[in-house]
Amino acid sequence: MYKKIILKLSGESLGKQGQGISFKDVDRIIAEIKPLAGKGISLGIIVGGGNIWRGSEHGGNLIKSTDSDYVGMTATLINGLVLRSRFAKHKISAALFSSFPVGNYIEQFTLEKVAAAWKDKKIVIMVGGTGRPHFTTDTGAAVFAVETSSEVVLKATDVDGVYDKDPNKDATARLIKRISFDEVIKRNLKVMDMSAFSICRHHGIKIVVFNFNKKGNILRAASGLSVGSLIL
Repeated sequence: MYKKIILKLSGESLGKQGQGISFKDVDRIIAEIKPLAGKGISLGIIVGGGNIWRGSEHGGNLIKSTDSDYVGMTATLINGLVLRSRFAKHKISAALFSSFPVGNYIEQFTLEKVAAAWKDKKIVIMVGGTGRPHFTTDTGAAVFAVETSSEVVLKATDVDGVYDKDPNKDATARLIKRISFDEVIKRNLKVMDMSAFSICRHHGIKIVVFNFNKKGNILRAASGLSVGSLIL
C-alpha cells in the first residue's frame, strides 16, 4: 500500500466533454475513492476542467491562448468545489486548495496547509493546475507530487493503461504492464504530457496509468497491485 499518493482526475471524469457536471459521475468517483479512507493513505487529488472548458476546442482562435488557459484553470475551481461538497455529503473529510489566490471560498495552497490536512486524515483536492497558463494539469500533478514527496502519481483514464500502439486504431495493440521511463521515451509512447513525465522521471516518482471506469481499480492501484501500466 502506497502511503502518499497523487491521483490525477481528468475533468471529463466528472462529466461529458464541454457539458458540465454529471453528479452521477461525481458520485461514482467518490464511491471508488471512499475505500481508501481510513487506510492511512495521504491522498491528493488534482482535477482538470475539460468537462467545462477545453481551450483547443472551445477557445480556438477566438481568444488568446493565455486567456483560454485561465478559463480552463477557473473550470478546475468549479470541479473542486463540487468534489469537496459531494465528499462532505458522503461523510468524507476533504480540504480544497487553489494554486493561486481566488478569494475567501477556496484557500490558497501551502505545503503547511496540505500537511495539516493530511494529518487530520483529510483528502486534499488541488485546483488551478500549476497556477500559471501554458501548463497542463498533468504537470500540476507531477509538481504537487514532488512538493509533497509523494511516491506515485495515479493517472486515471478511460483506457486500461499504456499500449504499444493506439488501441482505438489498431486491434493488435498490446497493453504494457510495466516499463521504464527511458523505454517510454525511446518508443515515443503516450503517458502524459512531456513536462509532467520529465518531472516524475527526474524525481523518481512512479506513474500508474489505469482505467478508472473499472470498479475497484483505484484501490488496487493504491495497494500496489498489478493494474494498468506501471512506469518506473
